[in-house]
Amino acid sequence: MSNYYTNEPDILELISLIKAHDIRRAVVSPGSTNISFAASLMYDKDIMVYSAVDERSAAYMACGLAAETGEPVIISCTGATAARNYVPALTEAYYRNLPILAVTSSQYFGRVGHFFPQVTDRTNPMNDIFKMSVQIPISASDEDRWSNNLKINNALLELRHNGGGPVLINIETSFSRDFSVKELPQVRVIRRCNMYDSMPEIKSKKVAIFVGSHSVFDEKTTTEIEEFCENNNAIVICDHTSNYKGKFRVLAGLLQRQKSYYPECRKIDLIIHIGQVSGAYYGFSGTPTWRVSTDGIVRDFFKNLSFVFEMDEYCFFKKYNESYGRGDNNTLYSEWKNELDFLSKEMKPLPFSNTWIAQQTAPKLPDNSCIHFGILNSLRMWNLFEIPSTVYGYSNVGGFGIDGNISTVLGASLSDKNKLFFIVLGDLSTFYDLNSLGNRHFGSNVRILVVNNGTGFEMRHRGNRGDVFKDDADILFAASGHFGNMSRNILKHFTSDLGFEYLSAESKEEFLLHLDYFTSSEKHKKPILFEVFVNVDDENKAYDYTMNIHQSAKSTAKNAIKSVIGEKGVNKLKSIKNKMKSK
Repeated sequence: MSNYYTNEPDILELISLIKAHDIRRAVVSPGSTNISFAASLMYDKDIMVYSAVDERSAAYMACGLAAETGEPVIISCTGATAARNYVPALTEAYYRNLPILAVTSSQYFGRVGHFFPQVTDRTNPMNDIFKMSVQIPISASDEDRWSNNLKINNALLELRHNGGGPVLINIETSFSRDFSVKELPQVRVIRRCNMYDSMPEIKSKKVAIFVGSHSVFDEKTTTEIEEFCENNNAIVICDHTSNYKGKFRVLAGLLQRQKSYYPECRKIDLIIHIGQVSGAYYGFSGTPTWRVSTDGIVRDFFKNLSFVFEMDEYCFFKKYNESYGRGDNNTLYSEWKNELDFLSKEMKPLPFSNTWIAQQTAPKLPDNSCIHFGILNSLRMWNLFEIPSTVYGYSNVGGFGIDGNISTVLGASLSDKNKLFFIVLGDLSTFYDLNSLGNRHFGSNVRILVVNNGTGFEMRHRGNRGDVFKDDADILFAASGHFGNMSRNILKHFTSDLGFEYLSAESKEEFLLHLDYFTSSEKHKKPILFEVFVNVDDENKAYDYTMNIHQSAKSTAKNAIKSVIGEKGVNKLKSIKNKMKSK
Protein backbone atom coordinates (compact mmCIF):
# COMPACT_ATOMS: atom_id res chain seq x y z
CA MET A 1 0.00 0.00 0.00
CA SER A 2 1.33 3.45 -0.90
CA ASN A 3 1.51 6.13 1.75
CA TYR A 4 0.52 9.75 1.11
CA TYR A 5 -0.61 12.50 3.49
CA THR A 6 -2.01 11.82 6.95
CA ASN A 7 -5.77 11.95 7.35
CA GLU A 8 -5.49 14.23 10.41
CA PRO A 9 -7.40 17.39 9.35
CA ASP A 10 -5.42 19.94 11.38
CA ILE A 11 -2.09 18.68 10.10
CA LEU A 12 -3.42 18.76 6.54
CA GLU A 13 -4.56 22.35 7.21
CA LEU A 14 -1.07 23.24 8.48
CA ILE A 15 0.72 21.75 5.48
CA SER A 16 -1.68 23.40 3.01
CA LEU A 17 -1.02 26.76 4.62
CA ILE A 18 2.74 26.19 4.79
CA LYS A 19 2.73 25.70 1.03
CA ALA A 20 0.37 28.63 0.43
CA HIS A 21 2.79 30.87 2.35
CA ASP A 22 5.70 29.69 0.14
CA ILE A 23 7.65 27.69 2.71
CA ARG A 24 9.56 24.93 0.97
CA ARG A 25 12.34 23.60 3.28
CA ALA A 26 12.30 21.55 6.47
CA VAL A 27 14.74 19.90 8.87
CA VAL A 28 13.10 16.97 10.68
CA SER A 29 14.27 15.16 13.81
CA PRO A 30 13.20 11.58 14.59
CA GLY A 31 10.34 10.54 16.87
CA SER A 32 6.85 9.04 16.97
CA THR A 33 4.71 12.02 17.97
CA ASN A 34 5.62 13.98 14.83
CA ILE A 35 5.20 11.09 12.37
CA SER A 36 1.89 12.38 10.96
CA PHE A 37 3.47 15.73 10.13
CA ALA A 38 6.92 14.49 9.09
CA ALA A 39 5.65 11.66 6.89
CA SER A 40 3.27 14.03 5.12
CA LEU A 41 6.16 16.39 4.39
CA MET A 42 8.24 13.45 3.18
CA TYR A 43 5.64 12.58 0.55
CA ASP A 44 5.10 16.15 -0.65
CA LYS A 45 7.15 16.74 -3.78
CA ASP A 46 7.23 20.53 -3.27
CA ILE A 47 8.98 20.48 0.11
CA MET A 48 12.69 19.65 0.48
CA VAL A 49 13.15 17.70 3.72
CA TYR A 50 16.45 17.12 5.55
CA SER A 51 17.10 14.84 8.55
CA ALA A 52 19.00 15.66 11.76
CA VAL A 53 19.00 13.41 14.84
CA ASP A 54 20.06 16.09 17.34
CA GLU A 55 17.44 18.83 17.66
CA ARG A 56 20.15 21.33 18.63
CA SER A 57 21.92 20.63 15.38
CA ALA A 58 18.67 20.59 13.39
CA ALA A 59 17.73 24.08 14.58
CA TYR A 60 21.19 25.48 13.81
CA MET A 61 21.06 23.85 10.37
CA ALA A 62 17.79 25.72 9.82
CA CYS A 63 19.44 28.97 10.91
CA GLY A 64 22.17 28.56 8.33
CA LEU A 65 19.72 27.61 5.61
CA ALA A 66 17.39 30.53 6.41
CA ALA A 67 20.24 33.04 6.55
CA GLU A 68 21.57 31.90 3.18
CA THR A 69 18.25 31.71 1.32
CA GLY A 70 16.36 34.49 3.12
CA GLU A 71 13.36 32.14 3.28
CA PRO A 72 11.59 30.45 6.21
CA VAL A 73 12.71 26.97 7.22
CA ILE A 74 10.63 24.43 9.18
CA ILE A 75 12.03 22.39 12.06
CA SER A 76 9.96 19.45 13.34
CA CYS A 77 10.38 17.40 16.50
CA THR A 78 8.59 14.87 18.68
CA GLY A 79 7.39 15.18 22.30
CA ALA A 80 9.23 14.95 25.64
CA THR A 81 12.34 17.19 25.88
CA ALA A 82 12.93 17.36 22.12
CA ALA A 83 11.75 20.98 21.78
CA ARG A 84 13.94 22.05 24.73
CA ASN A 85 16.97 21.37 22.59
CA TYR A 86 15.85 24.02 20.10
CA VAL A 87 16.42 26.84 22.61
CA PRO A 88 20.05 27.85 21.78
CA ALA A 89 19.46 28.03 18.02
CA LEU A 90 16.09 29.75 18.38
CA THR A 91 17.72 32.36 20.60
CA GLU A 92 20.17 32.94 17.77
CA ALA A 93 17.31 33.16 15.28
CA TYR A 94 15.37 35.60 17.48
CA TYR A 95 18.18 38.11 17.72
CA ARG A 96 19.09 37.77 14.03
CA ASN A 97 15.47 37.87 12.78
CA LEU A 98 15.79 34.50 11.08
CA PRO A 99 12.41 33.02 10.00
CA ILE A 100 12.47 29.59 11.65
CA LEU A 101 9.15 27.77 11.95
CA ALA A 102 9.27 25.31 14.85
CA VAL A 103 6.49 22.76 14.48
CA THR A 104 6.46 20.73 17.67
CA SER A 105 4.09 17.77 17.83
CA SER A 106 2.23 16.92 21.01
CA GLN A 107 -0.05 14.40 22.63
CA TYR A 108 -3.47 15.57 23.83
CA PHE A 109 -2.93 18.91 25.59
CA GLY A 110 -5.11 17.87 28.55
CA ARG A 111 -2.41 15.38 29.61
CA VAL A 112 0.04 18.14 30.51
CA GLY A 113 0.92 18.06 34.21
CA HIS A 114 -0.57 14.61 34.93
CA PHE A 115 2.60 12.44 34.74
CA PHE A 116 1.89 11.09 31.28
CA PRO A 117 5.19 9.92 29.76
CA GLN A 118 6.78 12.21 27.14
CA VAL A 119 4.32 15.07 27.76
CA THR A 120 5.79 18.52 28.49
CA ASP A 121 4.23 21.98 28.74
CA ARG A 122 4.99 24.12 25.67
CA THR A 123 2.53 26.92 26.36
CA ASN A 124 4.98 29.43 27.88
CA PRO A 125 8.23 29.63 25.90
CA MET A 126 11.00 32.05 26.81
CA ASN A 127 10.43 35.66 25.74
CA ASP A 128 13.39 35.80 23.37
CA ILE A 129 13.11 32.61 21.35
CA PHE A 130 9.83 33.21 19.48
CA LYS A 131 8.05 36.24 18.05
CA MET A 132 4.80 34.31 18.35
CA SER A 133 3.69 30.93 19.64
CA VAL A 134 0.35 29.20 19.03
CA GLN A 135 -1.27 26.02 20.28
CA ILE A 136 -3.28 23.98 17.76
CA PRO A 137 -5.62 21.47 19.43
CA ILE A 138 -7.46 18.78 17.46
CA SER A 139 -10.55 20.43 15.96
CA ALA A 140 -13.86 19.29 17.39
CA SER A 141 -16.18 21.98 15.97
CA ASP A 142 -16.50 24.63 13.28
CA GLU A 143 -15.30 27.21 15.82
CA ASP A 144 -12.16 25.11 16.42
CA ARG A 145 -11.50 24.82 12.70
CA TRP A 146 -11.91 28.57 12.22
CA SER A 147 -9.68 29.33 15.20
CA ASN A 148 -6.95 26.90 14.17
CA ASN A 149 -6.89 28.22 10.60
CA LEU A 150 -6.61 31.76 11.95
CA LYS A 151 -3.82 30.92 14.40
CA ILE A 152 -1.77 29.06 11.79
CA ASN A 153 -2.14 31.88 9.24
CA ASN A 154 -1.18 34.42 11.87
CA ALA A 155 1.91 32.47 12.91
CA LEU A 156 3.08 31.95 9.33
CA LEU A 157 2.62 35.64 8.53
CA GLU A 158 4.70 36.57 11.60
CA LEU A 159 7.72 34.70 10.18
CA ARG A 160 8.30 37.57 7.75
CA HIS A 161 6.57 40.41 9.62
CA ASN A 162 8.54 43.47 10.76
CA GLY A 163 11.91 41.99 9.89
CA GLY A 164 10.97 38.38 10.52
CA GLY A 165 11.91 35.89 13.21
CA PRO A 166 11.17 32.47 14.71
CA VAL A 167 7.65 31.21 15.41
CA LEU A 168 6.27 28.19 17.29
CA ILE A 169 3.32 26.04 16.23
CA ASN A 170 2.64 23.33 18.82
CA ILE A 171 0.13 20.93 17.29
CA GLU A 172 -1.80 17.99 18.73
CA THR A 173 -1.76 14.67 16.93
CA SER A 174 -4.20 11.78 17.15
CA PHE A 175 -1.44 9.32 16.14
CA SER A 176 -3.43 8.23 13.10
CA ARG A 177 -2.02 5.34 11.06
CA ASP A 178 -3.99 6.39 7.99
CA PHE A 179 -1.77 8.01 5.32
CA SER A 180 -4.17 7.61 2.40
CA VAL A 181 -4.99 11.26 1.60
CA LYS A 182 -3.70 12.07 -1.88
CA GLU A 183 -4.56 15.78 -2.12
CA LEU A 184 -4.31 18.60 0.38
CA PRO A 185 -7.53 20.45 1.20
CA GLN A 186 -8.35 23.92 -0.07
CA VAL A 187 -7.93 26.22 2.90
CA ARG A 188 -8.43 29.89 3.73
CA VAL A 189 -5.16 31.83 3.25
CA ILE A 190 -4.60 35.24 4.84
CA ARG A 191 -2.12 37.67 3.27
CA ARG A 192 -0.58 40.87 4.64
CA CYS A 193 0.19 43.96 2.52
CA ASN A 194 2.13 47.07 3.45
CA MET A 195 2.68 50.40 1.73
CA TYR A 196 5.31 48.99 -0.61
CA ASP A 197 3.44 45.89 -1.77
CA SER A 198 1.26 45.67 -4.85
CA MET A 199 -2.41 45.80 -3.88
CA PRO A 200 -4.91 43.08 -4.85
CA GLU A 201 -7.45 44.09 -7.45
CA ILE A 202 -11.02 44.67 -6.34
CA LYS A 203 -13.26 42.49 -8.50
CA SER A 204 -16.29 42.49 -6.22
CA LYS A 205 -19.48 44.11 -7.52
CA LYS A 206 -20.83 45.22 -4.12
CA VAL A 207 -18.43 46.50 -1.46
CA ALA A 208 -19.13 47.59 2.10
CA ILE A 209 -16.69 49.52 4.28
CA PHE A 210 -17.60 48.38 7.80
CA VAL A 211 -16.56 50.94 10.42
CA GLY A 212 -16.31 49.77 14.02
CA SER A 213 -15.97 52.25 16.86
CA HIS A 214 -13.78 55.03 15.52
CA SER A 215 -12.48 58.48 16.26
CA VAL A 216 -13.88 61.37 14.22
CA PHE A 217 -12.67 61.16 10.61
CA ASP A 218 -10.54 63.97 9.24
CA GLU A 219 -11.56 65.71 6.03
CA LYS A 220 -8.87 64.21 3.79
CA THR A 221 -9.72 60.61 4.76
CA THR A 222 -13.43 61.28 4.32
CA THR A 223 -12.75 62.63 0.81
CA GLU A 224 -10.76 59.54 -0.18
CA ILE A 225 -13.47 57.22 1.17
CA GLU A 226 -16.13 59.08 -0.79
CA GLU A 227 -14.13 58.73 -4.01
CA PHE A 228 -13.49 55.05 -3.29
CA CYS A 229 -17.22 54.44 -2.87
CA GLU A 230 -17.95 56.14 -6.19
CA ASN A 231 -15.32 54.03 -7.92
CA ASN A 232 -16.27 50.67 -6.44
CA ASN A 233 -20.05 50.67 -5.88
CA ALA A 234 -19.39 50.82 -2.16
CA ILE A 235 -21.21 51.99 0.96
CA VAL A 236 -19.96 52.84 4.45
CA ILE A 237 -21.75 50.68 7.03
CA CYS A 238 -21.93 52.60 10.30
CA ASP A 239 -23.40 52.66 13.75
CA HIS A 240 -23.36 55.71 16.05
CA THR A 241 -19.87 54.93 17.34
CA SER A 242 -18.38 54.81 13.82
CA ASN A 243 -18.29 58.61 13.59
CA TYR A 244 -18.11 58.66 9.80
CA LYS A 245 -20.32 61.47 8.47
CA GLY A 246 -19.36 61.61 4.81
CA LYS A 247 -21.24 60.68 1.68
CA PHE A 248 -22.34 57.03 1.28
CA ARG A 249 -22.80 56.62 5.06
CA VAL A 250 -25.45 54.02 5.88
CA LEU A 251 -26.81 53.62 9.41
CA ALA A 252 -27.53 49.96 8.82
CA GLY A 253 -29.17 48.96 12.09
CA LEU A 254 -32.80 48.87 11.00
CA LEU A 255 -32.23 46.78 7.88
CA GLN A 256 -29.61 44.49 9.42
CA ARG A 257 -31.98 43.81 12.31
CA GLN A 258 -34.72 42.29 10.12
CA LYS A 259 -35.08 38.54 10.68
CA SER A 260 -37.44 37.80 7.81
CA TYR A 261 -36.58 40.40 5.21
CA TYR A 262 -33.43 40.03 3.18
CA PRO A 263 -33.36 42.22 0.06
CA GLU A 264 -30.55 41.80 -2.47
CA CYS A 265 -28.65 44.84 -1.23
CA ARG A 266 -27.82 42.98 2.01
CA LYS A 267 -25.73 40.50 0.02
CA ILE A 268 -22.26 42.07 0.06
CA ASP A 269 -19.35 40.67 -1.99
CA LEU A 270 -16.48 42.25 -0.04
CA ILE A 271 -16.18 43.88 3.38
CA ILE A 272 -13.38 46.32 4.14
CA HIS A 273 -13.12 46.39 7.92
CA ILE A 274 -11.77 49.51 9.64
CA GLY A 275 -12.07 50.82 13.18
CA GLN A 276 -12.15 48.90 16.43
CA VAL A 277 -14.73 46.86 18.39
CA SER A 278 -18.32 47.46 17.32
CA GLY A 279 -21.45 47.10 19.41
CA ALA A 280 -23.63 46.96 16.30
CA TYR A 281 -23.62 43.16 15.89
CA TYR A 282 -24.29 43.48 12.15
CA GLY A 283 -24.34 40.07 10.48
CA PHE A 284 -21.91 39.73 7.56
CA SER A 285 -20.34 36.44 8.63
CA GLY A 286 -18.79 34.52 5.73
CA THR A 287 -18.36 37.51 3.41
CA PRO A 288 -14.73 37.92 2.19
CA THR A 289 -13.09 40.54 4.38
CA TRP A 290 -10.10 42.87 4.20
CA ARG A 291 -8.81 44.46 7.40
CA VAL A 292 -7.12 47.88 7.24
CA SER A 293 -5.12 49.03 10.28
CA THR A 294 -1.72 50.53 11.02
CA ASP A 295 -1.07 47.78 13.59
CA GLY A 296 -1.17 45.07 10.91
CA ILE A 297 -2.66 42.63 13.41
CA VAL A 298 -4.77 39.74 12.13
CA ARG A 299 -8.32 40.35 13.43
CA ASP A 300 -11.06 38.20 11.95
CA PHE A 301 -14.40 39.41 13.34
CA PHE A 302 -16.35 38.30 10.26
CA LYS A 303 -14.55 34.93 10.13
CA ASN A 304 -13.54 35.22 6.48
CA LEU A 305 -10.47 37.46 6.50
CA SER A 306 -8.25 37.21 3.43
CA PHE A 307 -6.04 40.34 3.56
CA VAL A 308 -4.58 42.55 6.27
CA PHE A 309 -3.36 45.96 5.07
CA GLU A 310 -0.75 47.37 7.43
CA MET A 311 -1.29 51.04 6.69
CA ASP A 312 -3.52 53.91 7.73
CA GLU A 313 -6.95 54.27 6.19
CA TYR A 314 -6.12 57.42 4.24
CA CYS A 315 -3.21 55.70 2.47
CA PHE A 316 -5.25 52.58 1.73
CA PHE A 317 -8.11 54.42 0.05
CA LYS A 318 -5.79 56.85 -1.72
CA LYS A 319 -3.77 53.99 -3.24
CA TYR A 320 -6.94 52.40 -4.62
CA ASN A 321 -8.27 55.71 -5.89
CA GLU A 322 -5.02 56.27 -7.78
CA SER A 323 -5.21 52.80 -9.33
CA TYR A 324 -8.80 52.85 -10.57
CA GLY A 325 -10.63 55.27 -12.80
CA ARG A 326 -13.38 57.45 -11.37
CA GLY A 327 -16.84 55.91 -11.70
CA ASP A 328 -20.32 57.31 -11.38
CA ASN A 329 -22.48 54.20 -11.15
CA ASN A 330 -22.92 53.67 -7.42
CA THR A 331 -26.26 51.88 -7.20
CA LEU A 332 -25.67 50.11 -3.88
CA TYR A 333 -26.03 53.27 -1.80
CA SER A 334 -29.40 54.17 -3.31
CA GLU A 335 -30.63 50.59 -2.84
CA TRP A 336 -29.76 50.69 0.86
CA LYS A 337 -31.28 54.12 1.36
CA ASN A 338 -34.49 53.07 -0.38
CA GLU A 339 -34.79 49.98 1.83
CA LEU A 340 -34.13 51.94 5.02
CA ASP A 341 -36.66 54.60 4.02
CA PHE A 342 -39.18 51.86 3.25
CA LEU A 343 -38.74 50.25 6.69
CA SER A 344 -38.95 53.60 8.45
CA LYS A 345 -42.26 54.35 6.74
CA GLU A 346 -43.56 50.85 7.50
CA MET A 347 -42.81 51.19 11.21
CA LYS A 348 -45.92 51.33 13.37
CA PRO A 349 -46.17 53.28 16.63
CA LEU A 350 -43.87 51.80 19.25
CA PRO A 351 -44.75 51.13 22.90
CA PHE A 352 -43.23 53.33 25.61
CA SER A 353 -39.72 51.87 25.75
CA ASN A 354 -36.03 52.61 25.25
CA THR A 355 -36.69 52.18 21.51
CA TRP A 356 -39.49 54.75 21.43
CA ILE A 357 -37.38 57.13 23.52
CA ALA A 358 -34.54 56.80 21.01
CA GLN A 359 -36.94 57.43 18.11
CA GLN A 360 -38.18 60.66 19.69
CA THR A 361 -34.87 61.95 21.05
CA ALA A 362 -32.29 61.12 18.36
CA PRO A 363 -33.33 63.80 15.81
CA LYS A 364 -33.62 66.44 18.53
CA LEU A 365 -30.03 66.27 19.76
CA PRO A 366 -28.53 69.75 19.36
CA ASP A 367 -25.91 70.39 16.70
CA ASN A 368 -22.26 69.93 17.66
CA SER A 369 -23.12 68.00 20.81
CA CYS A 370 -21.84 64.56 21.76
CA ILE A 371 -23.75 61.48 22.93
CA HIS A 372 -22.55 58.43 24.85
CA PHE A 373 -24.49 55.16 24.96
CA GLY A 374 -24.73 52.37 27.50
CA ILE A 375 -23.63 49.09 25.98
CA LEU A 376 -25.99 46.58 24.36
CA ASN A 377 -29.67 47.61 24.53
CA SER A 378 -29.25 51.40 24.62
CA LEU A 379 -26.71 51.40 21.81
CA ARG A 380 -28.63 48.73 19.86
CA MET A 381 -31.92 50.61 19.84
CA TRP A 382 -30.46 54.05 19.23
CA ASN A 383 -28.65 52.58 16.22
CA LEU A 384 -32.05 52.25 14.55
CA PHE A 385 -32.51 56.03 14.34
CA GLU A 386 -30.29 58.66 12.76
CA ILE A 387 -28.79 61.50 14.77
CA PRO A 388 -27.79 64.92 13.36
CA SER A 389 -24.67 64.89 11.19
CA THR A 390 -22.77 67.19 13.56
CA VAL A 391 -23.34 64.94 16.58
CA TYR A 392 -20.72 62.29 17.37
CA GLY A 393 -21.28 59.14 19.43
CA TYR A 394 -19.28 56.92 21.78
CA SER A 395 -19.79 53.84 23.92
CA ASN A 396 -17.56 51.72 26.16
CA VAL A 397 -17.50 48.87 23.65
CA GLY A 398 -13.76 48.23 24.09
CA GLY A 399 -14.21 46.23 27.28
CA PHE A 400 -18.00 45.95 26.94
CA GLY A 401 -18.74 46.36 30.64
CA ILE A 402 -21.61 48.19 32.32
CA ASP A 403 -19.20 49.94 34.68
CA GLY A 404 -17.93 53.46 34.18
CA ASN A 405 -20.43 54.83 31.66
CA ILE A 406 -21.25 57.99 33.63
CA SER A 407 -17.61 58.47 34.63
CA THR A 408 -16.64 58.31 30.95
CA VAL A 409 -19.06 61.05 29.90
CA LEU A 410 -17.95 63.12 32.89
CA GLY A 411 -14.35 62.88 31.73
CA ALA A 412 -15.33 63.76 28.17
CA SER A 413 -17.33 66.77 29.34
CA LEU A 414 -14.26 68.28 31.01
CA SER A 415 -12.64 68.74 27.60
CA ASP A 416 -14.98 71.59 26.62
CA LYS A 417 -17.35 73.26 29.08
CA ASN A 418 -19.21 74.96 26.22
CA LYS A 419 -20.10 71.68 24.50
CA LEU A 420 -23.11 69.57 25.49
CA PHE A 421 -22.53 65.93 26.43
CA PHE A 422 -25.46 63.49 26.60
CA ILE A 423 -25.57 59.90 27.81
CA VAL A 424 -28.37 57.32 27.67
CA LEU A 425 -28.13 54.16 29.78
CA GLY A 426 -30.14 51.70 31.86
CA ASP A 427 -30.75 51.57 35.58
CA LEU A 428 -28.20 48.83 36.36
CA SER A 429 -25.43 50.76 34.59
CA THR A 430 -26.45 53.94 36.41
CA PHE A 431 -26.32 52.43 39.87
CA TYR A 432 -23.12 50.54 39.06
CA ASP A 433 -21.41 53.91 38.53
CA LEU A 434 -23.50 55.82 41.07
CA ASN A 435 -20.58 57.20 43.07
CA SER A 436 -19.42 59.22 40.05
CA LEU A 437 -22.51 61.44 40.34
CA GLY A 438 -20.98 62.88 43.49
CA ASN A 439 -17.89 64.10 41.66
CA ARG A 440 -17.50 67.85 42.14
CA HIS A 441 -16.29 68.34 38.55
CA PHE A 442 -19.74 67.78 37.01
CA GLY A 443 -20.71 70.79 34.95
CA SER A 444 -23.99 72.04 33.54
CA ASN A 445 -22.98 70.71 30.10
CA VAL A 446 -23.85 67.11 31.09
CA ARG A 447 -27.32 65.58 30.55
CA ILE A 448 -28.03 62.02 31.66
CA LEU A 449 -30.98 59.98 30.39
CA VAL A 450 -31.69 56.92 32.57
CA VAL A 451 -34.14 54.36 31.18
CA ASN A 452 -35.26 52.50 34.30
CA ASN A 453 -36.98 49.17 33.65
CA GLY A 454 -35.96 47.68 37.01
CA THR A 455 -33.96 44.82 35.53
CA GLY A 456 -31.09 43.86 33.26
CA PHE A 457 -33.10 43.85 30.05
CA GLU A 458 -30.26 42.29 28.06
CA MET A 459 -30.88 39.04 29.95
CA ARG A 460 -34.67 39.33 29.57
CA HIS A 461 -35.25 40.05 25.90
CA ARG A 462 -36.39 37.22 23.66
CA GLY A 463 -33.12 37.09 21.77
CA ASN A 464 -31.20 36.14 24.93
CA ARG A 465 -31.16 32.62 26.35
CA GLY A 466 -32.11 34.04 29.74
CA ASP A 467 -35.62 34.43 28.34
CA VAL A 468 -35.99 30.64 28.62
CA PHE A 469 -36.51 31.28 32.34
CA LYS A 470 -39.11 34.04 31.83
CA ASP A 471 -39.63 35.96 35.08
CA ASP A 472 -37.24 33.64 36.92
CA ALA A 473 -34.43 35.29 34.96
CA ASP A 474 -34.87 38.25 37.32
CA ILE A 475 -33.66 36.18 40.28
CA LEU A 476 -30.01 36.07 39.18
CA PHE A 477 -29.24 36.70 35.50
CA ALA A 478 -31.14 39.96 35.13
CA ALA A 479 -30.69 41.00 38.79
CA SER A 480 -34.09 42.60 39.24
CA GLY A 481 -35.30 44.30 42.41
CA HIS A 482 -32.06 45.97 43.44
CA PHE A 483 -31.49 49.69 44.00
CA GLY A 484 -34.92 50.37 45.40
CA ASN A 485 -36.78 48.29 42.81
CA MET A 486 -37.66 51.20 40.51
CA SER A 487 -38.01 53.63 43.40
CA ARG A 488 -39.32 57.02 42.30
CA ASN A 489 -37.29 58.77 44.99
CA ILE A 490 -33.74 57.38 45.22
CA LEU A 491 -32.21 59.02 42.13
CA LYS A 492 -34.44 62.04 42.58
CA HIS A 493 -33.19 62.83 46.08
CA PHE A 494 -29.63 61.64 45.50
CA THR A 495 -29.03 63.77 42.40
CA SER A 496 -30.99 66.78 43.62
CA ASP A 497 -28.93 66.86 46.80
CA LEU A 498 -25.79 66.72 44.67
CA GLY A 499 -26.82 69.75 42.63
CA PHE A 500 -28.43 68.10 39.60
CA GLU A 501 -31.73 69.11 38.08
CA TYR A 502 -33.94 66.02 38.19
CA LEU A 503 -36.67 65.24 35.65
CA SER A 504 -38.84 62.13 35.39
CA ALA A 505 -41.47 60.55 33.16
CA GLU A 506 -43.70 57.47 33.28
CA SER A 507 -45.60 57.91 30.02
CA LYS A 508 -45.11 59.15 26.48
CA GLU A 509 -46.94 62.37 27.32
CA GLU A 510 -44.72 63.12 30.31
CA PHE A 511 -41.58 62.32 28.35
CA LEU A 512 -42.50 64.63 25.48
CA LEU A 513 -43.32 67.34 27.98
CA HIS A 514 -39.66 67.42 29.10
CA LEU A 515 -37.93 66.47 25.84
CA ASP A 516 -37.40 69.91 24.30
CA TYR A 517 -36.00 71.25 27.55
CA PHE A 518 -33.70 68.25 28.01
CA THR A 519 -32.32 68.52 24.45
CA SER A 520 -32.24 72.32 24.28
CA SER A 521 -29.01 73.84 22.97
CA GLU A 522 -29.38 76.56 25.58
CA LYS A 523 -27.03 76.31 28.52
CA HIS A 524 -28.83 75.37 31.75
CA LYS A 525 -27.65 76.22 35.23
CA LYS A 526 -27.22 72.63 36.39
CA PRO A 527 -26.42 69.19 34.98
CA ILE A 528 -29.64 67.26 34.30
CA LEU A 529 -30.61 63.67 35.13
CA PHE A 530 -33.80 62.60 33.34
CA GLU A 531 -35.17 59.29 34.69
CA VAL A 532 -37.76 57.52 32.57
CA PHE A 533 -39.66 54.51 33.95
CA VAL A 534 -40.68 51.82 31.46
CA ASN A 535 -41.69 48.17 31.85
CA VAL A 536 -40.05 45.00 30.54
CA ASP A 537 -43.09 43.84 28.56
CA ASP A 538 -43.12 47.04 26.50
CA GLU A 539 -39.34 46.80 26.05
CA ASN A 540 -39.75 43.27 24.69
CA LYS A 541 -42.59 44.25 22.37
CA ALA A 542 -40.45 46.99 20.86
CA TYR A 543 -37.47 44.64 20.65
CA ASP A 544 -39.48 42.00 18.79
CA TYR A 545 -41.31 44.40 16.52
CA THR A 546 -38.19 46.17 15.26
CA MET A 547 -36.87 42.80 14.06
CA ASN A 548 -40.05 42.04 12.12
CA ILE A 549 -41.19 45.29 10.54
CA HIS A 550 -41.50 43.59 7.17
CA GLN A 551 -41.43 39.99 5.97
CA SER A 552 -40.61 38.75 2.51
CA ALA A 553 -42.95 36.26 0.81
CA LYS A 554 -40.29 33.56 1.16
CA SER A 555 -40.02 34.12 4.92
CA THR A 556 -43.80 34.13 5.31
CA ALA A 557 -43.95 30.74 3.57
CA LYS A 558 -41.19 29.37 5.81
CA ASN A 559 -43.00 30.53 8.92
CA ALA A 560 -46.23 28.91 7.69
CA ILE A 561 -44.45 25.59 7.18
CA LYS A 562 -42.82 25.89 10.60
CA SER A 563 -46.19 26.46 12.26
CA VAL A 564 -47.47 23.21 10.72
CA ILE A 565 -44.51 20.84 11.15
CA GLY A 566 -42.80 22.45 14.15
CA GLU A 567 -39.13 23.08 14.95
CA LYS A 568 -38.15 19.38 14.82
CA GLY A 569 -39.73 19.01 11.41
CA VAL A 570 -37.85 22.05 10.09
CA ASN A 571 -34.57 20.63 11.39
CA LYS A 572 -35.29 17.28 9.73
CA LEU A 573 -35.95 18.98 6.38
CA LYS A 574 -32.68 20.91 6.72
CA SER A 575 -30.83 17.68 7.43
CA ILE A 576 -32.29 16.01 4.32
CA LYS A 577 -31.40 19.07 2.22
CA ASN A 578 -27.80 19.06 3.48
CA LYS A 579 -27.44 15.35 2.72
CA MET A 580 -28.69 15.87 -0.84
CA LYS A 581 -26.20 18.72 -1.33
CA SER A 582 -23.29 16.56 -0.19
CA LYS A 583 -24.08 13.80 -2.70
